[in-house]
Amino acid sequence: MLVYHSAFDMYHCVYRLIQLLSNLKEEYVELERLRMWDYYLAFPNEMTKIRYEKGNNDIQNLFPKKENPYEIVLDSKIIFEKMKPYQLTAIKTLASYGLVKKDYLTENRITKIDKTLFEDILKNYEPLSDRESNIIKIMTTYFYNMPLYGEKGFKDRTNLLEFRYDA
Repeated sequence: MLVYHSAFDMYHCVYRLIQLLSNLKEEYVELERLRMWDYYLAFPNEMTKIRYEKGNNDIQNLFPKKENPYEIVLDSKIIFEKMKPYQLTAIKTLASYGLVKKDYLTENRITKIDKTLFEDILKNYEPLSDRESNIIKIMTTYFYNMPLYGEKGFKDRTNLLEFRYDA
């Protein structure tokens, strides 16, 4: 049986990263954070599993818990790690086209080179759905301002990556 999921499609990953980076208001984003954003864009139902800060019920209410048997992720950490080679290859592709700086691995962050390039590319795509737009807006604003490391950081709240040994 052949099963396709866009999470394991490098070209779709490039598309998702372009969408995320084009909506990013800041100059750069950490590599791990961008990978986690991509995971939630690929699996929007997983947004309900994030432990939000108290008082942020409006964000939680944007993603009601609906169980679709075809979208259930049994082990999010394993799926997230399986996505890693596709995500890194997609980032290499963006770097080879001059959309992001090539030294992302040494700096451990993705830096956009020219925002107008992203806007030119996005003109060729259809507009996103409301759900995808909401996820991107929340990721690039609310979750960008949240600390990545440490207890109650983004890694801890998502439980996708280990955070206890972060320096």
